[in-house]
Amino acid sequence: MNTSLYIAKRYLFSKSSNSTINIITKIATIGVIIATMALFIVLSVFSGLKSYNIFFMNTADPDIKITAVKGKSFILNDSLKKTLENKNIATYAKVIEEHVLLDYNNKRIGATIKGVDFNYLKVNTMDTAIVIGEWFNYKAKNAVVIGAGVSNKLALPLYSFTDKLKIYVPKPGKGQLSMQSFKTVKTKTVGVFELTEELNNEFVFTNLLLAQELLSYTENQISAIEIKLKAENDAAKIVKDLQNKLGIAYKVQTREQLNAVTYKMLNMENLFTYLISTLIVIIALFNVIGAIIMMILDKREDLKTLSNFGLPMPQIRNIFTLHGFLLTVFGLVVGLILSITFIFIQLKFKLVMIRPNLAYPVEFHFVNVLLVITTILTLGIIAALIASSRINLSST
Repeated sequence: MNTSLYIAKRYLFSKSSNSTINIITKIATIGVIIATMALFIVLSVFSGLKSYNIFFMNTADPDIKITAVKGKSFILNDSLKKTLENKNIATYAKVIEEHVLLDYNNKRIGATIKGVDFNYLKVNTMDTAIVIGEWFNYKAKNAVVIGAGVSNKLALPLYSFTDKLKIYVPKPGKGQLSMQSFKTVKTKTVGVFELTEELNNEFVFTNLLLAQELLSYTENQISAIEIKLKAENDAAKIVKDLQNKLGIAYKVQTREQLNAVTYKMLNMENLFTYLISTLIVIIALFNVIGAIIMMILDKREDLKTLSNFGLPMPQIRNIFTLHGFLLTVFGLVVGLILSITFIFIQLKFKLVMIRPNLAYPVEFHFVNVLLVITTILTLGIIAALIASSRINLSST
């Protein structure tokens, strides 16, 4: 067996005659365990939060969305319909979006109306976000589904769907703006949805026909086409193909492109969280440096003996480098076992809750395990090298 490794293992697992050294070593080991647990749990939590946010985006946003580059609307003509007859496209929905003014009992707020056709729920799953009531029947022309934030701002009764919600849009033309300048329609709220804060506070969903009538659109005039793919993995390739066929008059975007800012924010948050957690690991590993230096001072007579027996200085230093490495590995293994156990307990039993009906989202990913192992071992080796470099002939 390698001499340095053998001595390092003896130093790690045998008690020192100096109780202070034993306490410092225990503190250093516990520090590595806690740092490992903190790093892995934080990464697992942010993986869960990222998937949680992506789940909301998957609920509200399509795989691909087509809009006009100029203007708010375009005509769904035969040429465009033919382009959408793609073997990779499962189905698509016609959509109209426009800013409107909502009025309920003289309380008014700005919002966005989204008129959708009967195919919409085959493209998105917005009906799963309904918390009160139900998704509107497409035969019920004046029915709407509103966000929980809109409902709260207008003080709409959540359990009563008989109250009339007025929707206003400006009439085409010029001149001074007054209430007579708006086209209005009275609607019945049949459902309330709760998803992201932006959607909750901004959107009102209704039948495509009502939106077309309210905006004075023609039968085939729409704001966007939302597409459901047979295989979501092909999105980038299909977007490129559709963009080439449709030309520069249209903008074709994937879900990731529609939510580019959100994805960037999530990735940046994940990076900064990892860096902050790594700082905690670095602070914890200062204890390892301290423990090794104290061990060096405690074993100085042993080191003199080893040196007298002809053990070269690099090999003596290697003893404490391996000692620090083994201490780090031990703390890493114990910390990973405890933190992985905690994550699986949270997944199964939901011990930590955000609210009574929602557990704190966590996810187990092997990539997080590998990231923690790499981070802890790299920093542990650096700490051990720093500490062992304190050994020299004069000090022994």
